[in-house]
Amino acid sequence: MNDPLLRRVERRAMAFAVAASAVAAIVPGGGWAAAAGVAGGAALVGVSYWAIRAGVTGLAEAAMTQADTGRRVRRGLISLMLRYALLAGMAYVMIARLRLPPIALLIGASVMVVAAALELVGGARRT
Repeated sequence: MNDPLLRRVERRAMAFAVAASAVAAIVPGGGWAAAAGVAGGAALVGVSYWAIRAGVTGLAEAAMTQADTGRRVRRGLISLMLRYALLAGMAYVMIARLRLPPIALLIGASVMVVAAALELVGGARRT
């Protein structure tokens, strides 16, 4: 999928994640744990975005081809469940085992929202 809008949002999200991690590392009371928390939250939202995008792409392809849709739907549902199990495992490790700061995780998880909002504002200015 080569949608230019999605590529711009992805690039902005990555840039915001890197910038927010750097700021979290240098802010007083932050340090490596806060930077890792921001990066971890960004990784969580990145994996979630990947799962949603892959699921939607798979459903669209199945609808377009209509070839053996029963098998594709079952395989897609199993794949979706495994992706969200991966997300749950990642979140558990970050929160319970690594004990990353929850605010930093939340900031990292908001990178996609910030990127989409910046794209919305930029698009409104262009029109």
